[in-house]
Amino acid sequence: MGMSYRRYLQGERIYGCSTCKTHLATIHSMISRAFNGQHGRAYLFDGVVNIVEGEPNDRPMTTGNHTVRDIYCCKCGATLGWKYDKAYEQSQKYKEGKFILERNLLVDVQ
Repeated sequence: MGMSYRRYLQGERIYGCSTCKTHLATIHSMISRAFNGQHGRAYLFDGVVNIVEGEPNDRPMTTGNHTVRDIYCCKCGATLGWKYDKAYEQSQKYKEGKFILERNLLVDVQ
């Protein structure tokens, strides 16, 4: 498998894994704060780094059925949220390819 390298982000606000502080995303890649996850508030991001994606599966969510993948920290393996692969409702198509990070599983890193 070889060595894995983590990306380090720069910016005014960086979100990281609450367990190991690995960089995940910047405030500039955040699309919305108006989401909910399994542990409370969640944020929608356009891009996230230093993650491992799980297998896709269909889930009924409050906004309809979606095909999603759980996402995990590449360093410690902590669950962070999920990635939207497919939205079945036309009004939810904007989520495809985007990531949900749960606020309670994040820390501000500087």
